[in-house]
Amino acid sequence: MATNQNKKNPKERKQPRFLIFTGLALQMGVLVYFGAYFGKYLDQKYLEDQRWFTILFTLIAIIISFYFLIKKVNQINNDEDSKD
Repeated sequence: MATNQNKKNPKERKQPRFLIFTGLALQMGVLVYFGAYFGKYLDQKYLEDQRWFTILFTLIAIIISFYFLIKKVNQINNDEDSKD
């Protein structure tokens, strides 16, 4: 009975790291793209000669992307620490 408790549950298999980070890179790219697109849309609608909304929403998207990246890296590190 004790040997069954030491075995890992097959449902708890972890994704390979490269898949996790590839997904994060795609998420970052899409988030920055839509941030820039939305900013460009607002610039065209409200400001004809300045690009303040594009800069603002692109920077916000980058900050959010880095937040998700750091959160995921910390989660991976905590999972590794709990294994040891």
